[in-house]
Amino acid sequence: MASVVSDTAEALDLCPLHHLYLKPISRLTVSVALPHLKLPGKSISNWEVMERLKSMVQPEQFSALRISKSTMDFIRFEGEVETRSAVKRILSRLEGKSIKLSGFTDTLKVRTAENKVDFPTRHDWDSFFRDAKDMNETVPGERPDTVRLEGLPCKWFAQKDGSPDRPSEAVLKAVFERFGQIRNVDIPMLDPYREDMSGNHFSTFSFGGHLNFEAFVQYVDHTGFLKAMEALRGMKLLFRGDDGKAVACSIKVTFDTTKHLSESSLKKRQQERQKLQELEKQREEQKRREKEDEERRKEEERKQREQEEQEKERRREEKLRRREQKLKEKEEKKNQKKLKKQQEEEQKKMKKQQEEEQKKLQLKIQMEERKLLLAQRNLQSIRLLAELLSRAKREREREQQVECVRLQQLQQRRREQEQELRRVEQEKSKALELQRKERELRQRLLDNLLKNSTHTQGDAHTHGDAHSLKEEQQQSKTQQKKTRAERSRRSRSRTHTHTRSRRRRSTHSHGQSSSRSRSRSRSTSRGRRRHTHTTRKN
Repeated sequence: MASVVSDTAEALDLCPLHHLYLKPISRLTVSVALPHLKLPGKSISNWEVMERLKSMVQPEQFSALRISKSTMDFIRFEGEVETRSAVKRILSRLEGKSIKLSGFTDTLKVRTAENKVDFPTRHDWDSFFRDAKDMNETVPGERPDTVRLEGLPCKWFAQKDGSPDRPSEAVLKAVFERFGQIRNVDIPMLDPYREDMSGNHFSTFSFGGHLNFEAFVQYVDHTGFLKAMEALRGMKLLFRGDDGKAVACSIKVTFDTTKHLSESSLKKRQQERQKLQELEKQREEQKRREKEDEERRKEEERKQREQEEQEKERRREEKLRRREQKLKEKEEKKNQKKLKKQQEEEQKKMKKQQEEEQKKLQLKIQMEERKLLLAQRNLQSIRLLAELLSRAKREREREQQVECVRLQQLQQRRREQEQELRRVEQEKSKALELQRKERELRQRLLDNLLKNSTHTQGDAHTHGDAHSLKEEQQQSKTQQKKTRAERSRRSRSRTHTHTRSRRRRSTHSHGQSSSRSRSRSRSTSRGRRRHTHTTRKN
């Protein structure tokens, strides 16, 4: 039974790698003498006596306190504490003391003593192996070299990545190699055939299931065995977890008296194991055969039932067939004409269907040919489109080049037009100057006409002025004709690749010059009319 330990000061290292330590057993025996009960029906409560004992040892505490024996004369308790120093203090508090119970006039005397541990001594195994007639001290396993351990917790000796209910021989060997070199170890509960072997006296299960197990540890020499027995004498096994909590467990340690790990015992167990394996195989084979026989029997029964059902079905069908045959024979003559007619109709239908199928097949062929033609055309159109796109791309590149050249030419023509415009402006300014001079001349002429209207000489002078005015107008027209001829010559010298916009601009400029010429001619005609009118007045 495991118990929690709060004080681990007395713990000794066994295998710190697996968190296992040894802790001394601190037990004592407490005997309480009972008085003679004079009144019938009266009894002493064991629980009350136990509580009085616990209160008497305060502040010390029992880690475990149980009744080992109870009679009419005394009650014997076995108590356990955590440390040996606590045993001495509890002995001093209880030895020779008295307990007064309510309802009893007599006191109960208390006697205490430290409990002796039941552990084999060196004299025990020496005398056993010396007196045993079937033992040979020169043979391993038949001499004091094997330690038998009972009550080991499975969880403490399990692999970290394995099942906690299955101890490991490797862990067991690593723990007890502290005392010397180990020849062999054995955990009976790990052998599934051990329970079925003859002469088996091992207990592989506890009342709680796979909680504790039994183990045998065989050392190479006698020294390791002695060290192990001396170290385990009066000790409990203690496990300290990673969280610091400690749990102690009492184990039973003895020396092997059954030659468990001797060569003969190992061979015998191996032979029995092989026999059991063969028996197990035979049982499995027998079970398999029985299962196959059972399945075969069931299959045969099923087939027999199916055959009976088929026979019944066949008879029923035969009966129905004979009945139908009679009906058919009766109706056969009646249906012959109908059958022939139906055959003819079916032939016609089949012929019609064949024709329709032939038409459908031809139509399908035509459709497939059309699809093929369309696919070819699509392929051709795709190729043509690709060629057109490539040509359009080349044409676009060429147009871009032409456009660049055209823009350059346009800029050149724009500069020429600007020069032409400046020249036209100069000519316009000259024409305006001539008009101004013409107006001044007209004004002077009119003034002279008004002053010399009564003189003949004035008439002759006016006629001379009019003649000079005509000459000036004639010079202006001649100049305008020269300008128009020069412009037309320049326009003809230009290339025929000019755009419509440039022709519009040239036409517009020509129109402007024409309008200016027309305005000049109109002004000249007005001046003539005025001169004629003035002359007539005079």
